Amino acid sequence: MILASVRRRHRLPSIDDTAFRPSTTSASVRQRHRLPSVDDRLPSVDNINFLPSTTIIHSSTTYASVRRRPSFTKIYKTESRWLWMLPKVMERISTTKKKSIKVVALFVNGLFCKNPMAVTADDFFKNGLDKPGNTDNMLGSAVTPVAAAQLPGLNTLGISLARLDFAPYGLVAPHTHPRATEVFTVMEGTIYVGFVTSNPADNSANKLFTKVLKKGDVFVFPQGLVHFQLNVGKTPAFSLSALSSQNPGVVTVGNAVFRSEAPISVDVLSKAFQLDANVIKQIQSLR
Repeated sequence: MILASVRRRHRLPSIDDTAFRPSTTSASVRQRHRLPSVDDRLPSVDNINFLPSTTIIHSSTTYASVRRRPSFTKIYKTESRWLWMLPKVMERISTTKKKSIKVVALFVNGLFCKNPMAVTADDFFKNGLDKPGNTDNMLGSAVTPVAAAQLPGLNTLGISLARLDFAPYGLVAPHTHPRATEVFTVMEGTIYVGFVTSNPADNSANKLFTKVLKKGDVFVFPQGLVHFQLNVGKTPAFSLSALSSQNPGVVTVGNAVFRSEAPISVDVLSKAFQLDANVIKQIQSLR
């Protein structure tokens, strides 16, 4: 009698509760608590009733975890084609009046996939690459990217494109693509290109590979290596680059080192580049 009252007061299950009987199947437990089966498809956006009243949702590229304090209620593996549903699930969760749900974090490596039922031909199409970019700037160059952010159909395909326009003597400053190799093709003009090796294993000096390219010439920049392109002609030039990632990324060396929001210490840069501190300050002041 005492044990029964304690159980009722603390809402503890009885010893002979069906949830604890050896004969109870996992299927019946799932049905009673409205949990999806491991083999079930991802529930529809409208059907979030399986979520408990206080829920934490955490997602990465390949796993989504739905758990209830104090213990996990469900961990299920998802495929990338299901990720399009997560923003809609989040929206539904945030607006539902039936449940009080707390979303702690959503981590995604890359872009969400679009609902396959909503995909149209426009998701695989982009126009305007025939139009030159605006080169009226300090460097005299412009880059027009065609990556997954601009062309959704590229998502997960591991490829992208960019148009590079150069004013006479225009420069695309030394930079890297951390996630892609670049195949560079000159369409018009004469362009001086090059890349530098990085920290050879034998501790020898980094090696510079350069070439002057003309219309129709192709050059490759290996992934992650610092490279540049300079129009050495008196007329405008342009090129097309194919990259081995739908999101190649770009790190411009000068901007990263000298134009960060919180500037790198002058002591660090003056020692790294073996320059006078006043020279470093002057470079950092250029905006």
